[in-house]
Amino acid sequence: MSDDRVAAFEDLVGLLDYPMFVVTARAGDRLGGCLVGFATQSSINPPMFLVGLSRKNHTFSIAQDATHLGVHLVSRNEIDLARWFGTQTGDTVDKFERCRWHEGPAGTPILDAAGAWFVGAITERFDLGDHVGHLLKPVAAHATGRPHTWVSFTDVKDLEPGHEA
Repeated sequence: MSDDRVAAFEDLVGLLDYPMFVVTARAGDRLGGCLVGFATQSSINPPMFLVGLSRKNHTFSIAQDATHLGVHLVSRNEIDLARWFGTQTGDTVDKFERCRWHEGPAGTPILDAAGAWFVGAITERFDLGDHVGHLLKPVAAHATGRPHTWVSFTDVKDLEPGHEA
């Protein structure tokens, strides 16, 4: 694709305001979590969800050995939690020391401040370019039932990520 076409495509996706998720993983005694914008429901029946993790991300290295991922929606009232998981790297910081969490299915870290979350069993992994897709089958979920304004890309686009994409 020409540079002009790439720029036009980047302009187009720059208009979108994707929801952002904090994704967590556990493999043995290793925990990881990061802020993710590449995630979406991918099937209604059966219910499936797709999460793209950057190959350069610390959480990606843990997710490769994990059986499940936790996917969290964070309210704008908890924006600092999303910023923490988006600006730090687990290579140098234990992100879970600064937040309350508990173990969910398969020991997956569940962030207590998340307004809604689900844990999904990883059914398939596949190449998405600089990211790897993790196809998840939900095994547990929680939602508060109250309306929230969730953290979106606009809320965090100024962040300096812990790792480049």
